[in-house]
Amino acid sequence: MPTSRSRRLPLPVIAATAALLLPLAACTSSSGSGASGDAQRIRVVMAFPPAQAMSPYGDDAVTLSRLAVIEGLTTLDRNGAAQPALAASWKRDDPTTWTFTLRDAAFQDGAKVDADAVVRSLTAAGKASPLPRVLSDTPLTATATDADTVRIVTKEADPLLPQRLANPSLTVLSAGAYKNGKVNPAGHATGPFTLTDVKGAVAATLERNADYWGDKAKAPGVDVTFAADGTARANALRTKAVDVAEYVPIAQASLLGDSFVHEFPSARTNGLSLNTRSGVFADPAMRAAAREAIDSKALVDGVYEGRADTAKGLLGPGIPWAAEKRTAPAGRTGAASRGEVAKTKEIVLATYTNRPELPEVATLVQQQLEKRGFTVKQVVRDYAQMEADALAGKYDAFIQARNTLLDTADPVSYLASDFTCDGSFNISQLCDRNVDAAVDMAAALTGTDTRHGAEMTAEAAVLGADALVPLVHERFVQGYDDARVEGVALDPMERTLITADTRVG
Repeated sequence: MPTSRSRRLPLPVIAATAALLLPLAACTSSSGSGASGDAQRIRVVMAFPPAQAMSPYGDDAVTLSRLAVIEGLTTLDRNGAAQPALAASWKRDDPTTWTFTLRDAAFQDGAKVDADAVVRSLTAAGKASPLPRVLSDTPLTATATDADTVRIVTKEADPLLPQRLANPSLTVLSAGAYKNGKVNPAGHATGPFTLTDVKGAVAATLERNADYWGDKAKAPGVDVTFAADGTARANALRTKAVDVAEYVPIAQASLLGDSFVHEFPSARTNGLSLNTRSGVFADPAMRAAAREAIDSKALVDGVYEGRADTAKGLLGPGIPWAAEKRTAPAGRTGAASRGEVAKTKEIVLATYTNRPELPEVATLVQQQLEKRGFTVKQVVRDYAQMEADALAGKYDAFIQARNTLLDTADPVSYLASDFTCDGSFNISQLCDRNVDAAVDMAAALTGTDTRHGAEMTAEAAVLGADALVPLVHERFVQGYDDARVEGVALDPMERTLITADTRVG
């Protein structure tokens, strides 16, 4: 069984962590505009180092968004509704055509934000390889109708286009960002902070954008370090080497104390994806047996120290409307007996190391499955080494932490990408006509309330197929001293962290 996560760290771990903190201290003592003598600069340590040289077409786009560097035509409010950003307004001309009117704004390099810039950015995103996930199910074409107006046409009706355009991968950049087949947002975006320097996967420097169209940043700049090790991030906060630590591990939260720990529900559900196409779990009775084996509360108590919520479905408490619209799973198959399970071949249970709780979750899930009669082999590696195999169906079961609102702030895109026959992120290999029909119906609805109801019908169909067994609903833990730091965004959708209002007192 997992041991307590609040134990004191052994000396070798402390020594290793101290070594990891050296780059943090080096970064925050740099000369010039990044000098540590400027007490109002924000020092932040982030969990995920740049993986694509800060390209907006991969996960680095989320990092840029969380640092308030990039913007798109729209942004999202706390409920996931589209709000004006670089577009001051928009209207839907017909089911596939929208018109967006731009606000008066400038890029960080001084160029004007105009329709040509928007068309160039959206066209480049549509031609990127790999294609940004937000565009995988909805190709779009943008044209300039005049200097301040853009017409966007989608291949099929897309009532979520305004939310889709808030995705960080659809950021708008100036012409200077596109050179030699690469995209460099440094100095070419529109956000309240300008990315001025990137030191590989180690550090980055941001300066206040004095010409920002909205409220100017309260801090003169941000000094960013990247540390994948969660203990290093927590210790950097504890020793005041940084002001803000992203994603404090559960194991460190109780050691930091309440004044440094800011916990809130997320839109992230940790689930056990079962391979419905091949292997043991191609049999729905075996999937049902696996689902019955899982004890969510034991995971919450044993791994997350109570800092998570027991699984209720695909969508957790970070999506407030989901609970009241949830319906019972439809069409579940009866579970195989323990004796029948014991006759099956060994299953491969995989997860990744990038989120520190998941390997421990995998150990407890393995014990629960083995108690039901399964023979289980674990595979645990870095996520980058596993994604291709997971998408190809090479594992019987895969534990992942999935942000259900990441692409469009509406779960219909998550449901489509993860559980439909043509889904681009279908780790469970599910192809079920009832699920596809339910997702298609939700995607076609324009009214938010009716679409949400249809999405919960689709959730019930997915759960009825036992394609994914929800494990826990994560809570995020961001670290900062609330006596000194103000304006840090606690965002269930994970798109914002540092904002124009963030300041160190």
